[in-house]
This record gives sequence, structure tokens and C-alpha cells, in this order.
Amino acid sequence: MRLPPSLILLAAAGASARASSDKPRPRGVGPEFAKFYQDTDTFTCISNPAIQIPFSAVNDDFCDCPDGSDEPGTAACAHLSRNSPLTVAERPGNDGLDLVLALPGFYCKNKGHRPSYVPFNRINDGICDYEQCCDGSDEWARVGGTKCEDRCKEIGKQWRKQEEKRQKSMTAALKKKKDLLVDAGRQQKEIENHIVLLGSEIKGAEAKVKGLESSLKTVEEQERKVVRTSGKGKGKVNALAGIAKGRVNELRDALVEVRQQRDEARSRLKELEEVLSKFKVEYNPNFNDEGVKRAVRSWEDYAARGLGEVSNSARDRDLDEIAKADDESSGVNWEHWEKEEDGCVESDLIYKIAAYLPPSLVSFLEDKILSVRSILEIGGILSKPEEDSTTESKAVTEARNALKSGEDELKDLKNKLRDQTADLEKDYGHGGIFRALKGQCISQDAGEYTYEHCFLESTKQNQRKGGGFMSMGKFVRIGSTTVEETNEAGEIISVEKVALEYERGQSCWNGPSRSTKVVLECGEENEILKTAEDEKCVYSMLVTTPAVCAGGEDDNVAPRSKDEL
Repeated sequence: MRLPPSLILLAAAGASARASSDKPRPRGVGPEFAKFYQDTDTFTCISNPAIQIPFSAVNDDFCDCPDGSDEPGTAACAHLSRNSPLTVAERPGNDGLDLVLALPGFYCKNKGHRPSYVPFNRINDGICDYEQCCDGSDEWARVGGTKCEDRCKEIGKQWRKQEEKRQKSMTAALKKKKDLLVDAGRQQKEIENHIVLLGSEIKGAEAKVKGLESSLKTVEEQERKVVRTSGKGKGKVNALAGIAKGRVNELRDALVEVRQQRDEARSRLKELEEVLSKFKVEYNPNFNDEGVKRAVRSWEDYAARGLGEVSNSARDRDLDEIAKADDESSGVNWEHWEKEEDGCVESDLIYKIAAYLPPSLVSFLEDKILSVRSILEIGGILSKPEEDSTTESKAVTEARNALKSGEDELKDLKNKLRDQTADLEKDYGHGGIFRALKGQCISQDAGEYTYEHCFLESTKQNQRKGGGFMSMGKFVRIGSTTVEETNEAGEIISVEKVALEYERGQSCWNGPSRSTKVVLECGEENEILKTAEDEKCVYSMLVTTPAVCAGGEDDNVAPRSKDEL
């Protein structure tokens, strides 16, 4: 393969060390090729060692060697192509194989500046090529009287000044690149940590959902058990009748027990009153006992207030009636209610038990029944009057809603994990450096438009007047492209550069959707240098950024781009 001139110049020092410094090199020979011109009797063509010519034929303005190596200082072999790959030849006296290359051009020493090569077709053409040959040695024949003075001192001074500025800019660019790499690494670490956290949260959410599923299953089973009434009924009315019957029986039993306690208390009170009354009549008032006198006065006060319980025969009859079993009284016919279907009776009627009871207990039992009804509604056993009797219970609804909420939360966590994992696997360039630039936007004014590039997001064409904009594409991938550049020797070479590709922009009238290829070059700042429409609705942008500058990575990581300032 052919080495670029810059590398050839760097190799010159090593090559010249091996070459003999005592023998002058022929005109136009660079130090790295000096070893091929040491034999002053015979010259062997560099790429074709089988061809040998007298050394006097070197630089005789006639092309004898197929690779032009015999004319390093003339334009005699300028017609040969220097872009074709050359073969490997074994040179006598060497331990191994040397990679023999065609001469890159006419070598200019350029003392006071830096050496360079000039294409052979520019030698003795009557034009001073100070860009490559500031010492004027390329016009040694003075064709047409052209004499190129040596300007290397002033050109070198200006170049060194520019080079110092370039190096400062490169240093600043590399610092910014390192900062971008650090920021990108930090963002990637945050995503990795977030993925671990999401994994833990998902496990917790899954366990929560399983628990909620179990809770819903339990509540549904409990509701089914409630509506099943041991073969006596088929719906909630039957179940409610059983519950109400049990509650009424509990209240009846409590009533009987309270009446028994009341009767016992009445009997004891009557006995006590008789003792005190007899004591008042039979005690000796002349007996000077203050305690006895106080007791007698207290009894007299008590008897005067008339606090003894007065028997209410009507109420007792009512209580006797209530205390009877349902089949012995005019109470509720529970058998009738327990055999009713849900659709054949209004469930509210079960709570109208007060209508069957004596008036003296209506108020008391209404409060109790309303309390029981409220408990049943809250527990989901009984629906509210305005609700459809076929609606599931509140407890089941709440359990189902809780499960739905838990499932939604789990789904949201899984979606976040999917997005974070996909982002971690996405290509963000070497070292993930473009992760740090994602979303940063730069713009360039050009005529009536302002072009905008947002890294890894979109490209736009904004109207400077009116505020409208046109999408030139959405980011799809990081790729590469090959561009042609002119090297230091004036040759056109192909260079591979990083390119960001944007597609699926706004459709052109009678054309394709707009797309943009953003070609990146090394630069201290993120800046749009040029925007062009290469063909209908297909755009290109030239953008500088420190992200593609060579270097700045870890020692064990090779730089992705070879761009230089």
C-alpha cells in the first residue's frame, strides 16, 4: 500500500541514519530513498530490481525505469501514475524484504521550514510552487528565465506561528474531547445503574402483582362463599337473610338476658327497700347514734323522691312478644326470605324488619339495622340502592383496581428497562462519545435560511423570516464517508471521515423525503462550516467537533477517526 507523504517524511530521519551521509544524494531524492542511490556505478530500479542502468542515466531527463525512480529530479517520468500499488522486491544486502515505493515527487529540502515533495509535473514548469517548495529548488532549470528565490525563512516563520496556533487549538480540542468522553462515560454508568435499579424494582413489582392477584382471588372466593347459603339459597338476598336472621336472634337472646338481670335487680331493690322501711319504723329515736340518724334521714329523702322503678305492664308484654321465637310470634318469616332468588325480591325489603316489630322497639332496631346495612355495603356484601344488583362488590372492585394499578406499574417499569437497555446497546461512536453530544444543537445562517443540526436528533432548515422550518431528516445511524482532499504534496487523496446520517425528513414536492449526511471534521468547537444540496432534497453538512479529533482516548484504545485540524 502507498504511505501518505507525511508518514514518508517522518520516516526520513530513520532512513537517513542508515544511509551514508558522506555521499550526496541526486537532485530530488528524499533522505528515506538515499540508500537506493549509493552505488554510483549502477542504478537498480527500485520497484523492478531486474532492471539496471548506468548511474549516469539518473536524472538525464529520460525515463528508463518503469517506476520512474531513475528520474527523481526531472519531469521525464511525470506521465506515470503514482497511485498504483507497487510490488515487494528483495534487495541484495538486506536481511529481509523492503517495501519499495514509487517516488512521491521531487524532494525540496526547504531549510528554515519543513521539507516537502512537489509533483513531478510541476518541476521546471516556470511556476514557483512556494506552498511545497519554498526554497525554489523545483525550478532549477530556470525555464523561461524563471528564478524562484528562497522564501523558506519567512514562510517557515509564518508556518510556525500558525502551527503554534494549530497546536493550541488541537490541545484545547483534545481537552474538550476528553471531557466529552468523561461525560459520556458518566451517562453510560448512570444508565447501567438505572438498569440494575429497574431490575430490582421489577422484581418487587412482580411480587406485588402476585400478592394482589392472590388477594383478588381470596376476595372473590369470600364473596362466592357469602352468596352460597348451605343449599338454602342462590344469591345475595339469601345470604343476607341468613345474616339478618342470626343478628336478630342475637339481639333476642341479649334482650332475654337483660330482662332476667333487670328482674333480679328489681327483686333485690324491693327487698332492700322493705328492710330500710322497717328499720325506720322500729329504730329508737332517743338512742343518740349519729350514724343511725344519718341513715334514717337518707332513707326518708330517697322515699320522698320516689326513685323506685315503676312496672310497665304494656312494655313487658311487648318484650315478651319479642322474646318469642319467630315461629311463635308475628316476626319475620325467614324461610320465605331464604328461599327467594336475587331477581325476585328487592334486597332493601330485608332491612324493613322494623315493620314487623312492636312500636316501642322500632327506633332502637332501625338504628341497629341501618348500622348493619352500612357495614354490609362497605364490606361489599350489599350494593347501594342506586347501583345495579348485578355489580360486583366494592371489595372485589377495589382488589381488582389495585391489581390493575400494580400491573400498570410493572408494565411501565418494564418499558423503561427496555428503553434503557436499547439505549445502552445503541451505537454512540467510539467510546460512546456522541452520547455526550446528543441533543446539542448548532446553527449556521445562510441567505434566507438558518440551518440547524442537533446531534443524533435532527437537521432543519429554518426560515429567517416568518419562523417556519423544514425537517431535513431525523437521525438514523452513525456511519462513515470518503472525501477527497489535497495532501501536502499537492496530491488528491481519499480520506475516510465519520458521518451522521439523517433520513425521513419532510417530503419534497414531487420528490423524495429530505435527508442529510453530516460529515464531521476535527475542530475545537461544534460548528457548521458548510451546507449544500448535493441533489434534489439530499443535503450534506460539513461540521467540526472535537469528538472526532485523533487521540484523547485511553492508551489501549485506538482512535476511531484519523481527522486532524
